[in-house]
Amino acid sequence: MDLSNLQPNPGSTHSKTRIGRGPGSGKGGTSTRGHKGAKSRSGYKRKIGFEGGQMPLQRRLPKFGFKPLARIEYRPINLEKLQELAEAKNLEKIGLEELRAAGMINRKHLVKILAKGELNKALTVEAHAFSKAAQEAIEKAGGTIVKIEK
Repeated sequence: MDLSNLQPNPGSTHSKTRIGRGPGSGKGGTSTRGHKGAKSRSGYKRKIGFEGGQMPLQRRLPKFGFKPLARIEYRPINLEKLQELAEAKNLEKIGLEELRAAGMINRKHLVKILAKGELNKALTVEAHAFSKAAQEAIEKAGGTIVKIEK
């Protein structure tokens, strides 16, 4: 077997229907486009979302919700994660650099500390925001908080 005698499998290929080549072809005259209307004319393009005159889906569904432009989105980090990080690396102060090094945030993230978990060690924690419960838990453990301006 070589390249000169390669063939497609029988029945896997067929010749293209030649539209608009006279009445003998069975596809002449209107060339399968039917009579009149926009779809029979050259240059017709269906609009995106057009459903044949039925009310399109994007108009049938209700509009809802509100996206404030000035929303500030924080990366939440729980006290249990801070405790794990402090124990693993023997830290007294946890700031943005330590969180970046641990892979919890990147340089664009704003950080908010949340109160899930316990803190058994006095830590100095730097972040952009703190929940009230987290702030109380850090201070109760003998640590301090430092709020970073955005």
